[in-house]
Amino acid sequence: MNLTLKIWRQKNASDKGKMVDYKISDISEHMSFLEMMDVLNEQIINLGDEPVAFDHDCREGICGMCSMYINGEAHGPDRGVTTCQLHMRSFKDGDTITIEPFRAAAFPVIKDLVVDRSSFERIQQSGGYISVNTSGNTQDANAIPISKEAADKAMDAATCIGCGACVATCKNSSAMLFVGAKVSQYALLPQGQVEATDRVLNMVAQMDAEGFGNCTNTGACEVECPKGISLENIARMNTEFLKASLKG
Repeated sequence: MNLTLKIWRQKNASDKGKMVDYKISDISEHMSFLEMMDVLNEQIINLGDEPVAFDHDCREGICGMCSMYINGEAHGPDRGVTTCQLHMRSFKDGDTITIEPFRAAAFPVIKDLVVDRSSFERIQQSGGYISVNTSGNTQDANAIPISKEAADKAMDAATCIGCGACVATCKNSSAMLFVGAKVSQYALLPQGQVEATDRVLNMVAQMDAEGFGNCTNTGACEVECPKGISLENIARMNTEFLKASLKG
């Protein structure tokens, strides 16, 4: 497979950046997208140039680090996968592939395809912890009654890996799907009720402080999310926020 790659190159956060074209050949359709990027970087290094910087870690769709905007779509043309799970069989011989970093004011570019997503970490940190009474006879967690429906929804929300595809896809660069998932995974369980009010108020406030936009219910975030996080979580976050605001 022979391809033309149009890749965003940016030396550092203050550099203006530009698209650079690369030709690459003999790419197997069985390669993952990141393996193809590895081959490209080896080619670039052999020519004495600076390789393309991109984030990656687990390469198993777990860590969420491998975020790229490929041909105008977060994580590329496939559905329910991260960039590292995208394979070259999704493309054709002779294709031109445009590769950019996720674009959002709250995700500033560090270098090339690498963006700073520490804003997500600050939002999660603002949510704090859950309180567990450890004095006396502490109730075993497995003994706390939780309906299967609530447990299933909490687990579904907890599958969010914080990759940022929802932000990159949203026309408003909204992080509400991410924050909604993080609020929901606790709001649905009894263990998360003690700090529920402070949690949602603090996380929403931090989300706004980071400069993310608002949700306008386009639904693109759910479509592009590699873990299929439901818009239902945004509705739940709004409900939790309204309840917390009324308590205040």
